[in-house]
Formats: sequence, structure tokens, C-alpha cells
Amino acid sequence: MKEKLKKLFAYYKPYKGLFYSDMVFAVLGAVITLIIPLLVRYITNEVVYFEAKEARHAIVMLGIVMIILVLLEIFCNFYIGYFGHIMGAKMEADMRKDIFGHYQKLTFAFYDNQKVGHLLSRITSDLFDISELLHHGPEDLVISVIKIIGSFCILLMVNVKLALIAFAFIPIMLLFAFYYNGKMKIAFRRNREKIADINSQIEDSLAGIRVVKSFANEKVEMKKFNAGNNNFVEAKKLSYRYMGIYNSGLGAMSTLITVVVLLAGVMMMLNGKVELADLLTFFLYINNFTDPVKKLVSFTEQFQNGYSGFERFLEILSIAPDIADKPGALSLADPKGEIEFHNVSFQYEEQAEKVLKNVNLRVQAGDYVALVGPSGVGKTTLCSLIPRFYEVSSGFITIDGMDIRDIKLADLRNNIGIVQQDVYLFAGSIMDNIRYGRPDATDEEVIRAAKNANAHDFIVSFPDGYDTDIGQRGVKLSGGQKQRLSIARVFLKNPPILIFDEATSALDNESEQVVQKSLEDLAKNRTTFVIAHRLTTIQNAQRILVLTEEGIAEEGTHEELLEKKGIYESLYHRNFSYS
Repeated sequence: MKEKLKKLFAYYKPYKGLFYSDMVFAVLGAVITLIIPLLVRYITNEVVYFEAKEARHAIVMLGIVMIILVLLEIFCNFYIGYFGHIMGAKMEADMRKDIFGHYQKLTFAFYDNQKVGHLLSRITSDLFDISELLHHGPEDLVISVIKIIGSFCILLMVNVKLALIAFAFIPIMLLFAFYYNGKMKIAFRRNREKIADINSQIEDSLAGIRVVKSFANEKVEMKKFNAGNNNFVEAKKLSYRYMGIYNSGLGAMSTLITVVVLLAGVMMMLNGKVELADLLTFFLYINNFTDPVKKLVSFTEQFQNGYSGFERFLEILSIAPDIADKPGALSLADPKGEIEFHNVSFQYEEQAEKVLKNVNLRVQAGDYVALVGPSGVGKTTLCSLIPRFYEVSSGFITIDGMDIRDIKLADLRNNIGIVQQDVYLFAGSIMDNIRYGRPDATDEEVIRAAKNANAHDFIVSFPDGYDTDIGQRGVKLSGGQKQRLSIARVFLKNPPILIFDEATSALDNESEQVVQKSLEDLAKNRTTFVIAHRLTTIQNAQRILVLTEEGIAEEGTHEELLEKKGIYESLYHRNFSYS
């Protein structure tokens, strides 16, 4: 826990000035609340016995002092309420930046096992609770400690016996708080897990809303949501039960202090051991004492919320990217695009069986290579190893004779363009989505890329042209239009190596012909890997590799493979009969 708290406190470092000023005004505000009852005691004990004229003068002066103190307290409360929250918001922004930056570094292997809703929960609700703790926590603690210690010292000065009676309850309150703190910590952590589940389910349902509606499964989604929502309520019930016991227990003890002090004080006053003015002062300070106790109650609740969120935050930051630049990684300057697989094997972490076994393959710069074979034999996986989306389990891959693990990741991926079947377009304009291929590209370069991808004509047919908003994931475009935008993006990137992952398999025949022409234009003079289910689209490939579970089973041109009358011929005739 010590190390975690050290990391938590590190977020204060850039805002030391704000933090210290916040603490100064918190201390000043707390001291003022201790001074005012002393002035009241002075008035009731001393001033009332002055001569009338002198008493009036003293009361006016003391009244002015108390008004100044109240105004100063108002300013202190405003400062810690406004600037303190700004500090908390900035720290929250820093944490959000850290965790989002870390998300960018994590690999496909991590995201394969994660739900987006869970990751989103850690960057939204968790961080808000952490920032509330970072802002309110220290000041609440400082104010409470000053008020409790200050009240105790002043009460000892007023009457030692009554002060000891009042503070006799503190050990009991501490034991009570310590016990239920532990209970609440576990309960709050469970709450966070449940709300993350709900976020994940909502994200999944809304992202697939068209599928939901096409199957008229709104009731199914509501049923799933209600199940998660009810689980969340049940988890909340437990945490609220502990919180209820905690708050009511400490509240009862605070009230009990007042009752016991009242009874003891009246008895002592009847015996002439306490003055009425001192008893009144005592009650003013009892309130000053019970208020910080209640504040400590809210602080402990806040601490459990914030700290459990910070633990979840650290869980993500502690996950080291399993693919990263090795020390001394080199740049990839002007690559030609010759790629070679040297006895490469690969298996996913959770699978004992290898997806690829001892693959040896050499692709010359500028070659157009097609990969075919049944689903699940590792065609996409083989291509995903080239940009190091996954790390090889054994063997190695080279580009221009250089092990890809010795190349800087950014350089490696900047030289590889990928066009996938499932195109991902971001919410925004057509111009923004094409420019994603090279963020520093000019408008003219973007338009040229669109023309090369046969996308310019349909783009300018829209009323807003390149400024057309395409909606979330490009829902306002057809499949062929989305695919041509993704190709334009790669044209703009202009990489020497291309990977087409079933880029036309989801399109109708007319769209496929247009997109196929765009892909062929893009592939000229580039090393190209094409994963295809429709074998008609790869008949002109220089090499066709037939993959099976045992590796590369056949290799050759379309005509050569048909003459072999092997796996490829069987796949081709099956494909032809389906089409």
C-alpha cells in the first residue's frame, strides 16, 4: 500500500503551488472556526460585566472582528471549493492521459481478452472518484485534525473533566471506523466491477444496435441489461448496508457525546464547578468537534471510493506491453519490401495448439502473394505477425534481411499498409478519415489519394463533398464506399508493403469490381499479401500459397495449382460452384 500511495501522491507534484495554497486556506478556515467560539466565550464571560459604554464599544469591535473572520472564512471556503476542484480536475486529466497513453501501447493480445466497457469505466467513473479524493481528501483530513486537536486543547483549558469525558469516545469511534472501513473497501471494489460490466454490456448493445433491431431483439437486450443492473443494485445494497451502519454508528456516538457532556456539565454546574458561560462555550466546541468527525466519516467513504478506483487504475498501468521497442532498436530507412519467414511458429497465449508451425517463406520486393485456405488455418495471423501485432512464438521474420524485432515499431508499421474486410472509420468527415493515413497530408494530397482509390467521384456527389460527416463507424456510407475510403487512406500513407485481408469478400459484385481495381492500382510496385476467400480475385497473383493446419501445403500460380489437382483445385471448384 505504501508504494501505491507514493504513486498517488506523485500526481500532486506539478500542482504544488495550488496544493499548498489550498492547504493554507483550509488551515486558515479551520482556525477561524476555532477562534469565533473563543470570542463568544470572552463576550459572555468578560464583556457582559464591563461598564455599559465600554461593553458597547467592545461588542462593536468584536462584532467587526467576527464579521471579518466570517468573510475570510467565506473566501477560504470559496478558494478550496473552486481552485481545489481545478487542481483535482487537472490531476484527473493527467491520469486520464496516462491511462489512455498506456492503452495505446498495449497489444492485440491484451484487447483480445478485454471488454471495451471495462476499459472505459477505468478512464471515466474511476478517475472522477480518484480526483475527488485527491482534492477533498487532504483538506478534509487537515481541517478535521486541526478542529479535533484545537477543540480538545481549548476544552481542556475550559474544563479538564468535561474534555476527558467527551474525548473518551474517540478510541471506540476509531475501532468502529477501522472495522467497517475494511468491509466498505471490499464492497466498493465489487461495485466498480459491476458498473464496468454494465458499461461493457451497454457499449456492446449500442455498437450492435442494427443487429439488435434486425432480429427484433430489443427485449433480449433489455433482459441482459436488467440482469447486469440488478447485480449492480445487489452489490450496492451490501456497500450501503456497511455504510449505513458506519454512518449511523458514528452519528450516534457524536450525539451521545453531546448528551453525556450535557448531563455531566449540568451536574457540575449545579455543584458550582462549572460556570454557565463555560458550559455554553463547551457546547459550541462540542459541535466544532462532532463536525470534523462527520467529515472524517465522509472522507473514509471517499477514500474507499477513490482508492479502490486508483488500485484498478494501477492494475492497467502495471500491464507491460508484451510488444515494444527493444533497447537500441533501429530505424527502417527506405525499405524495399523483401520479407522472409524463418521457421516461424505461433500460438495464442490461451491456446496450447500452434496456429502456425515452422513456416518458411520468402517474398521478393514487389511480389504479389495470395494466401488461401480454409478458415482458421492462420492466414490473417501470418500477416498480423509482419507488423508485430502479435509476437512470433519461435523463429523470426526479416524485412530486407533485418529482424523485425530490431526495428522500431513505429517505423515498421509506418511502412506497412493494411486494408481489412471490416473497415473501421472514425466519426467525423471524409477528409479526416482519409487523412488518418498521414495526419500531416495537405488537402490536395488527400484528394489525390481518393482519386487513386476511385473514391473521388462518389465523394464529390455528396452535398458537403469531402466535409461530409459519415457518422459513427461510417454508417452513412455503403460497404464499397467505406472500403474505398480505407484504400484511399493507404494510398495516402504510401507504404512499400501491403496486406489485403479479405478486402472485397463482403462486397456485392459491382462494388467488388471497383474496389478490386483500386486494390490492383495500390499494389503496383509494392510487396503485397492478399488474403482471399473469393479465388476469382487472385487469379493474376504472381504466387498463391495454400495454407492448411500443417503450414504451406501448395504454392504456385493459379494455372500451376489447378494442374496439380490438389487442395487449391478443390477450393477453386467449390468457390466457383458457390458463386
